[in-house]
Amino acid sequence: MALAEIAYDVADRIATITLNRPEKRNAWSPGTEAEVREAFAMAAADDGVRAVILTGAGSTFCVGADVTRIAGGRPPPRFVGITPPPGGDPPVEDLSRRYSYILNIGKPVVAAINGAVAGVGLAVSLYCDLRFMVAGAKLAAAFPRRGLIAEHGSAWMLPRLVGPMNAADLLLSGRTIIAEEAAAMGLVRVLPAEGFRDAVRAYVTDMVETCSPRSLRVIRRQLALAPLQSLSAAIEMAETEQAATIDTEDRQEGARAFLERRKPNFTGR
Repeated sequence: MALAEIAYDVADRIATITLNRPEKRNAWSPGTEAEVREAFAMAAADDGVRAVILTGAGSTFCVGADVTRIAGGRPPPRFVGITPPPGGDPPVEDLSRRYSYILNIGKPVVAAINGAVAGVGLAVSLYCDLRFMVAGAKLAAAFPRRGLIAEHGSAWMLPRLVGPMNAADLLLSGRTIIAEEAAAMGLVRVLPAEGFRDAVRAYVTDMVETCSPRSLRVIRRQLALAPLQSLSAAIEMAETEQAATIDTEDRQEGARAFLERRKPNFTGR
């Protein structure tokens, strides 16, 4: 697929997906959605990629849906049970929906929220493992102020990220808050505007250089499945995965690197 509304690049084992419609404040369109999905599929299938950064071009992350395309028209098509992109773990139904597939690609995904975020842009970021946000940027779940409902699983995701009270505050009021208030809720971590992109990339670089990609894949799946499991099932999964880890090359390399006081050279095996 030729990419027209996003940019995709890979460097130093990090894939960067950039929403690339700065003249539209990176408003989300059907084309954007298809291209983002394709980019995640490429990252998932690429053994040379160990983590993904999702960000926006210019000074905005994503202001939500492209209302110029939907005002007065039909609602966007309903996506049900979409097959997730190739390259991830075997899907369960909850990890194969419209945006929940992001939880299933097998590699950490970090949202670098470089400016204002709202609506579907916010909803998509909830499926990322970490959200870094530039200081002073605005955030809104303005659904009720647009005659909409809490879209894309946000009414399920938000309470688990910020608690029921904060989730109700954001979703029922539709009010706009700034990054610092979102950080107080536990939704994002705030970084200064100066050097924001470099700081996020440094964080992700440290992750890919010091953590086993195999471990990251398993831990990420544990985190994704935990809200769907009983405690007993989560413990059973941990014990099964731990037993499978013992004889891996990465576990042995991790032990050697620790004893030799050096950076590990993980292969993912």
